[in-house]
Amino acid sequence: MSASPSPLILGIGGTTREGSTSERALRYVLERARDLGARTELLTGPQLVLPIYVPESGERDEAVRALVAALRRANGIVVASPGYHGSLSGLVKNALDYAEDMREDQPPYFEDRAVGLIACASGWQATGATLAALRAIVHALRGWPTPLGVAINTHECRFTDEDRPSDPAVGRQLATLATQLVRFAEQKTAWERSRRDAEVAG
Repeated sequence: MSASPSPLILGIGGTTREGSTSERALRYVLERARDLGARTELLTGPQLVLPIYVPESGERDEAVRALVAALRRANGIVVASPGYHGSLSGLVKNALDYAEDMREDQPPYFEDRAVGLIACASGWQATGATLAALRAIVHALRGWPTPLGVAINTHECRFTDEDRPSDPAVGRQLATLATQLVRFAEQKTAWERSRRDAEVAG
């Protein structure tokens, strides 16, 4: 029997500005996930500049189809958003709205998948509110928010030219987030494999 492929962790978020804190935090988490043996994929910036989600329209351009296909492939997801006016950005929210295209999937939406969350803002009030909003959206999409969500106060922590957070504590939190995502995905894969083996054994 061939070994199961390593889990795929998808990162989505950031801003239209290249090198934003939320994008660099995503890249850091995905790097740590690769260190743990996971495969990774990233959709950020221009890749998330999508048409406004319109529920009654079934028209989807290439970028939207690529996003939904990536969400379907992913064994775990990490979402990073800036805090705009006390909540997540329209860019990230619009991308997540397209998960509605997965409503008839089996399993639907983000069910049975861990979702890591990162909120970045210049101040703790906006990071906390944004993190709470992201968690509520993941619950609505039937995902499992990881126990740790990471709030990054950009007034206190920046990323260096080597794409490392200037605050070591933030680096540890992002690494922990990556570990929780990968371990959950691995455990889910192992559980599914044991269930299939039990069904074959009769």
